[in-house]
Amino acid sequence: MGRRRHTHWVELITAESEASRFVRHRRIIRFPQLTMPLIAAYTPGNWRVTHTDEIVQRVRFDRPFSLVGITANTAAAPHAYGLARRYRGLGIPVVIGGPHATLMPEEVGEHADAVVVGEGELVWPRLLKDFEQGRLARVYNSETLPDLKSMPPPRWDLIKGRVYGKGVAIATRGCPFDCDYCSIPAMYKRRMRYRPVGEVVDEVRRMPGKALVLWDDNISANRRYSKELFEAIAPLGRWWTSQATLDAAFDDEFLHLAAKSGCKALFIGLESVSQASLNGANKKHNDVSRYREAVRRLHWHGIAIQAGTVFGFDNDDRSIFRDTVDHFREIAIDSATIGILVPFPNTALFRRLDAEGRILTRDWSKYDGKKHVVFEPARMTPEELLMGTEWAAREFYSLGSIAERMRRSKTGLWWNVLRNAGYHLALRNFGRIGRDPAAAAEGRLSTCPA
Repeated sequence: MGRRRHTHWVELITAESEASRFVRHRRIIRFPQLTMPLIAAYTPGNWRVTHTDEIVQRVRFDRPFSLVGITANTAAAPHAYGLARRYRGLGIPVVIGGPHATLMPEEVGEHADAVVVGEGELVWPRLLKDFEQGRLARVYNSETLPDLKSMPPPRWDLIKGRVYGKGVAIATRGCPFDCDYCSIPAMYKRRMRYRPVGEVVDEVRRMPGKALVLWDDNISANRRYSKELFEAIAPLGRWWTSQATLDAAFDDEFLHLAAKSGCKALFIGLESVSQASLNGANKKHNDVSRYREAVRRLHWHGIAIQAGTVFGFDNDDRSIFRDTVDHFREIAIDSATIGILVPFPNTALFRRLDAEGRILTRDWSKYDGKKHVVFEPARMTPEELLMGTEWAAREFYSLGSIAERMRRSKTGLWWNVLRNAGYHLALRNFGRIGRDPAAAAEGRLSTCPA
């Protein structure tokens, strides 16, 4: 049989804000995003599918696309609107989906021919059929959450220019917690779903490369399921990473089976070393007094920790930056994603801050959590929050800090050192090095070594 003739051409774009492109393009390890390769797998065979990932590719406007689909988070939304404007000016209809479209569908609808609200797998084939029949609707709302059974593998061939590899998949979707700053509850309604383990194994067996990223929001949410999954993928010899919550570090069987199946690192949202800050953000399930033991247990099993870290909670004062860096160095956190609290629109945090008159801007491009503060902090100025975050990142990834943490961790040194060096070199691209607000308030200027 010959190849099926393409009657339409859809271009899928993973949009990134300017700040995100600047930061992530300079990192040595850049994990690929899964959304568009997965949506491509749901595209009927009569459609030609191409994909542009803006971290590693440039958007093209000189091709005769039938339709353009864009996924964007909040910080990338204004950029996505600009892309849509150019394509629509060329007579090419545009569909926008993703986190921001789910949070702000009416606004997004002003910039697109159609909006996808929620998860796109179930509505995407229907949207394309409507387009073919000339009756594209304005909004496609995924009212039924996909159960994840019989999910096709993502189009790994559409992942380009990624140093870490193309091996991305999901086993579960959702998170049972309801942290007030998080957009996941709004996206997935706090309802956990699980793929049949056998289907995940078959997919992992076929994917290219050795490295695997499980893009699960919380791989440890149902540990009975995750343990079964780990036992099933162990014979495949993959090296993998995913996201989990702190309590998983106290389940020895979970850690043993994860390590045996090839887990090299887990992203865990520690968020803060202030228990008061955690409690105020509805993240009481994190216990700061258990951080040291959690890290020790992870390291004992040969698993590194990537600590999600956020500054700007209402209980954070000027001392939070130094306290965080000191504590993370002392307990040998392997690496950390360090950012500024972002009140994403229509989250509980945004509504509260907005009601208090503390939202400083609705310029979504500044909701990047890296280079801008978009709200009035409770116990410091916006400038102090920004400078303190810059300083903490540089201090944590200073050469002295890397050497100290790696000496204590001793976990996966060859790639752990490389990853830390990548962060260190990437931070050198920033013009500002920040300052420690607590030291500045005491009359001591404290900046970080480059």
